[in-house]
Amino acid sequence: MSSSRTTQRRTARQHVGNRRIWQPDAVFMLSVYVVLLCVIPSGLTITVLASLGWPSLLWGLLLAFWWAVHQLMVVSRPVEHPSQPVRLVFAGLVLVALVSFAAAMLRGQPVDQVSPAMTSLLRLVSLGGVLFVAVDGIRTLEELRRLVNVLVVVVSLVAVLGLAQFVTGQEIIDAITIPGMSVNESGGAQVRGAFVRAVGTAINPLEYAALLCMVFPFALAFALRTRPGPRLSFARAVRLLPLALISIATLISASRSALLGLLVAIVGMLPALSRKLRTGVVIGGLMLAAIVMVAVPGMFSTMLAQFVEVDDDPSAQSRTNALAKLPDFIAASPFVGTGFGTFLSRYYIFDNAWALWTIELGILGLVGLLSLVCCAMWSAFHARTVTDDPEIRLLGQAAGVSVLTAAVIFAGFDGFSFPISSGLFFVCVGLCAAVRSVAAFDAAAKAGGPVGDLAEDHEIRS
Repeated sequence: MSSSRTTQRRTARQHVGNRRIWQPDAVFMLSVYVVLLCVIPSGLTITVLASLGWPSLLWGLLLAFWWAVHQLMVVSRPVEHPSQPVRLVFAGLVLVALVSFAAAMLRGQPVDQVSPAMTSLLRLVSLGGVLFVAVDGIRTLEELRRLVNVLVVVVSLVAVLGLAQFVTGQEIIDAITIPGMSVNESGGAQVRGAFVRAVGTAINPLEYAALLCMVFPFALAFALRTRPGPRLSFARAVRLLPLALISIATLISASRSALLGLLVAIVGMLPALSRKLRTGVVIGGLMLAAIVMVAVPGMFSTMLAQFVEVDDDPSAQSRTNALAKLPDFIAASPFVGTGFGTFLSRYYIFDNAWALWTIELGILGLVGLLSLVCCAMWSAFHARTVTDDPEIRLLGQAAGVSVLTAAVIFAGFDGFSFPISSGLFFVCVGLCAAVRSVAAFDAAAKAGGPVGDLAEDHEIRS
């Protein structure tokens, strides 16, 4: 070609990123976020920063700054990016949150509600940084695969910790001390029936359960990545281990929400599997559940009682009574809410993220959150229709199902009030958009379309 620069079209599998001197890229930055989010106990915060002292929150703010600088520095983009509805919807959510905050401040707030409201806005910026870096920073299948690998491995290690807590009856992480950090909030391991409800590194058992269920679809995709073969190879066994650990930890969590989330995750992943794999996943899941019930006497009766005796369960009654009071709290400001982060637990405790979000951000906030979930799922599932690469299609299904699982679990748990569940939710939303980009570039490359040179569009990687 006569041009000084040759444009190369690479499919998602062919493109492996730049081979320059190593510099931190989007996957590395997001991987650090996942480690800070899941490995450091949620109850530990940097002492001098109080409620802003979560390391993951601070890293998310850094990601937001990093992304903003990148946007200001980029002059042109040689790659035609696919549209990303989640970007627009999240911007709308931020706008609603700012209007809600302004309205709350104009109405006047108790002194102790101003600081939580400002902290909530900073948390939203931090979560936005995570989302936008994933949306704009992940462009190839290799990068997508790397981040999923980190996510699955880290959460499987948290599952091991949860299993140790279940067996020993000890929180274990309460012995961890880090200079400059103190325990800001700690829920600790709880007891249900005769069993300890593990928390892993989370504050609450339900936050731990949400973590496991949201990552389960990715763990299944991780396990199925190897090519089919007649025998169980060592590589395949290694890939099956995280799936087994996460599944067992979920089954012994003694939580209705965990079992419901696991069911949603399994059923949601079945359409992406062949008939043979569907049968294998169902049979394998039933066998694993049977092994757990036999190995842990009393677990089956305890879990059965959670559903059969739900009418007599105090936690279930509390959630039902809370929904009955919801219209009274919404009536004060139905459209923009009482103010993001201003509804404290002293008023009422809603074990429902959707209800609390509606109270604080009103009907507009609820519509925005529902739109974010729907757009994320659409992005992931639509990606499966534009590419014939089986791995991209499987990861697209996993990303969409992870967001769906979170949406279901959050109906029985205030997930946005806890760092791990809220942070991981936005990681999953970002992965939905990333899969859409990877699939679009892959399809354009195979069709010989104007995709440009992906290597030149990786300014965010440096």
